Amino acid sequence: MADKIALAPCNGMSPNGLVSRVAVGDCRKENEKAISICMGSTSADIEGKNDGMLKKYPIVAVNGCSGGCVNKILENRGIAVAKTVAVGEILESFDVSSKDPFRLDDDGEKCVEIIKNELNRTVSEL
Repeated sequence: MADKIALAPCNGMSPNGLVSRVAVGDCRKENEKAISICMGSTSADIEGKNDGMLKKYPIVAVNGCSGGCVNKILENRGIAVAKTVAVGEILESFDVSSKDPFRLDDDGEKCVEIIKNELNRTVSEL
């Protein structure tokens, strides 16, 4: 088992992108083992200055939509992904969805709770 697990949230401008970011933040607050990665910084780091840090811990890609951008960005950098959490796919099995990419309403908060719980399970398994 790894001593830390890095969570790489979606930075997209979709409702599930927001859910991804908030769920990762909440997971980090509750779970000492969880750290997070800034995907904007990862994308912009064309010199590869962060590659050593990105390879230090197992990474969980948290994709907001079916495009899988988090996985693609990491794979393009040669960074392995230990597990992928697909927010949209997980939420399909629940009777709730987030609708605003900028603010969380009650349904958005329920989505965050569902994804945060999935992340906590994932972190404890890795």
